[in-house]
Amino acid sequence: MIEVYSEALDKTIRTGRVIGKINGHKKGPTMVFFGGVHGNETAGVFALHKVFNHINPKEISGTLYAITGNISALEANKRYVNNDLNRLWKEASIEEIKSKTIVNSDEAELLEIFDLIQDILNKDSGPFYFIDFHTTSSKTIPFITINDALINRKFAKQFPVPVVLGIEEYLEGPLLSYINELGYVSLGFESGQHTDKEAIINCESFIYLSLAFSKAMSSESIVGFPIYYKQLQDQSYSIHETFEITHLHSIKPDDNFIMAPGFKSFQIITKNMLLAHDSNGEIRSRYNARIFMPLYQKMGKEGFFIIQKIKPVFLKLSEILRRLKFDGVLVLLPGVSWQDKRKKVLQVNLKIARFFAKSFFHLLGYRSQTVEKNYLMLFNRERTSLKSMYKHELWYKKSH
Repeated sequence: MIEVYSEALDKTIRTGRVIGKINGHKKGPTMVFFGGVHGNETAGVFALHKVFNHINPKEISGTLYAITGNISALEANKRYVNNDLNRLWKEASIEEIKSKTIVNSDEAELLEIFDLIQDILNKDSGPFYFIDFHTTSSKTIPFITINDALINRKFAKQFPVPVVLGIEEYLEGPLLSYINELGYVSLGFESGQHTDKEAIINCESFIYLSLAFSKAMSSESIVGFPIYYKQLQDQSYSIHETFEITHLHSIKPDDNFIMAPGFKSFQIITKNMLLAHDSNGEIRSRYNARIFMPLYQKMGKEGFFIIQKIKPVFLKLSEILRRLKFDGVLVLLPGVSWQDKRKKVLQVNLKIARFFAKSFFHLLGYRSQTVEKNYLMLFNRERTSLKSMYKHELWYKKSH
């Protein structure tokens, strides 16, 4: 099996960006899968090779793409070469890279993927689905990460794995955040630990479930569909709740950060528990919560995250408030206004912002934020979501 996977990686490096493209026999969704955006995370690459070599185009509706992420980093078996490719996808960064006469390895990868995405969006028809496969340096159950938009929540909840919201509030420039800002469904699937064979199997299972849930392929035509579902259900220990990130421990190269051994994602931690060490000494938990994606590799700026479960009543409340566009009422308050007529960015005077709880803005879909002059700028994925593209999909209507 190791030889087969090595051959798949060698083939990926030789053949280039597109692992595979399948044109279905009739109209349907366009599904775009990414593997290897981080070069030391190969599970998605292996799984995409295997599945795309087995799929019968006559059983597909729509168009499927399997795309390689960072080819240079895959060849070097490194997370990245010069810059983390999954932190470059900000509009300003993309424009800056496009204006350069000389780009480094990772920037060249971005430009190729950017052009390919634009080409797909221009030539293919929706609804569009984008799925990015990753693995973690620590032990973990499989899980989904999403930007907190209702279209993402609804599609993600079909899978028998936990869903983690709010990654966009703590990370700048992930590929899927950029795609979600364009308005499309975009999911990140973390399938397991880097070197775990189960991570590959989990990716394969996720691909088949994605095809069924999007109606690119009927579940009846997927041999072993219940097995794929049970694989993810068992691997996640039937944890199917929704969590949100509440804290990130960021690190710098000179911090000499060392994670305490043995932690795995979703593990319950208690206040004052020893989590890691750095140049300043011990790092202990300030929360009774769960640890998420603890860092056990040399490359990376995120030491660990803290997550907490979201009660279903708050998920439902946030859906109701977003449908009512309740954030439109906020602009009636002094010190609160829209940045422009597009009504995508809410600006709140910093003197007023301190009276609002962070969780209140989360209910309305505002998670990503920056400070400009005297204002807190809040970005809402809900107002950029292309809901009309998905409103007739079964998974969207069911959740109503």
